[in-house]
Amino acid sequence: MIGFVVVSHSEALAEAAVDLAMQMIHGEAPPVRIASGADGGFGTDAAAIADAIDALADTDGVLIITDLGSAVLSSELALDLRTSTVPVRISDGPFVEGITAGLVRAATGGGLHEVATEVSSALAAKQAHAPAASMDAPTPGAASTAAADAAAGDVSVDAVLRNPMGLHSRPAALVVKTVGGFDADVSIANVTTGAGPASARSMIGLLALGAGGGATVRISASGPDAAAAVETVRRLVDDGFGELDQAPA
Repeated sequence: MIGFVVVSHSEALAEAAVDLAMQMIHGEAPPVRIASGADGGFGTDAAAIADAIDALADTDGVLIITDLGSAVLSSELALDLRTSTVPVRISDGPFVEGITAGLVRAATGGGLHEVATEVSSALAAKQAHAPAASMDAPTPGAASTAAADAAAGDVSVDAVLRNPMGLHSRPAALVVKTVGGFDADVSIANVTTGAGPASARSMIGLLALGAGGGATVRISASGPDAAAAVETVRRLVDDGFGELDQAPA
């Protein structure tokens, strides 16, 4: 599993962002180190960042997520100060959304490149529904038209989102965790609006579908475990992701 170094000018901000992200984790959480503040105040310290990287030397890689621009400069300097040889990448993704998306993807076994890509696109779910969002912007985790046809090829089922808020952050994180246990490529599309499909391994892609309560989604999969994966996700949907007072009849 990869680890994370969260670099912030404010320790309180970093702790709050990590705490929020941890609420989305189902199962084992990736290791996280916070490097924040300087001399007891606001700022960043390259030496502290280097120590945080070295503390994660036994992981499969380290992704650094920063808040403000100068934190990037401190992180770059830290790469020269560290003593470990663990692979490290400095993310260009957003702070709060990136930490959440990254931890969820890493918890399902995503590698350093996969997690870094997820973090980089972490604003897309918000941008997809903002009034000024570009209609040409691709949905993260979405397939091309040809790939979408292939994704629906092996097994596909439609289901109605029964929980009031639909596919929001917690259910999306649960879906990502669930499909990680299957040898299958799983995608979900919002049939009601035509959005997607999005990879079920991408929390940001699922959020960008904008699938609220009452929306019909299409769960598709291909691969050896396709049928089992689709059925398991369908049951999550029918069960309201555990957010209903009663189980479906």
